[in-house]
Amino acid sequence: MLLPHPPVAATDLSRPSAARVYDYFLGGSHNFRVDRQLAEQVLAVAPWVQDVTHANRRFLRRLVQYLVTEAGVTQFLDIGSGIPTVGNVHEIAQQSAPGARVVYVDVDQVAVAYSRALLEGNDQTLVVQADLRDVGVVLAEAGKLLDFSQPVAVLMVSVLLFLADDQGSYELVQRYVEPLAAGSFLGISHVTDEHVTGALREQTEAVTAAYAAAGTPVVARTHEQIAAFFAGLELVEPEVVALDDWRAGADVQTSDPAIATLSLGGLARKPGRSVRSEGA
Repeated sequence: MLLPHPPVAATDLSRPSAARVYDYFLGGSHNFRVDRQLAEQVLAVAPWVQDVTHANRRFLRRLVQYLVTEAGVTQFLDIGSGIPTVGNVHEIAQQSAPGARVVYVDVDQVAVAYSRALLEGNDQTLVVQADLRDVGVVLAEAGKLLDFSQPVAVLMVSVLLFLADDQGSYELVQRYVEPLAAGSFLGISHVTDEHVTGALREQTEAVTAAYAAAGTPVVARTHEQIAAFFAGLELVEPEVVALDDWRAGADVQTSDPAIATLSLGGLARKPGRSVRSEGA
């Protein structure tokens, strides 16, 4: 069972937000001093965190490009989306499929407010403020734009690391997958420290401690644990790998192999024939 949690409320600007810290790592401007303080504390001990963040962004771009151009998916539910600045899901998808629909979900009130301002006038997008653990709320709100009788790509990029196993993380993912139509997809990226040793191990532990002290604890998982989120689904080649190894192209920039393997990602399809496929 999922543990109870506080309802979404006004954002406490005295505490850093994972969404806004992520924005800072990407070079964005939608963040506050408290976010920058945590980000700089992290970068002081582990400057490679910024590289991992950009690898996540590249992975997200390749996921969406694959889903639109090769899998024919034009509906996206991006959970833990942060702030949709340049190069996010709607922009990538709508370049190839102008009618693509995207729902962004984040718990942070400030991230949601910025997102709505950035997307004003784009009626093919919707921004929802909700906790990812409120599956019913998220799906009900997303259903105002998305047609769940047709394939939908659920994206959980760098968000499940903020959910501990004792909070029902695997059950949570299954609750999102179960109502999806056949032919839908689940895309995930997640940090790992499975094979980290020496100075790099000390750095990853310092990063974890910094996030925990700021009230935003993170959980690193093994390759096997990350792959388990895709239970019952058909993994797309090359399955669960380092982010820059997933259908990489000329966009790959991470040079240190040890840093490149600190975050893994994958994409999987819900088996069966979609309604669209059967009617084709």
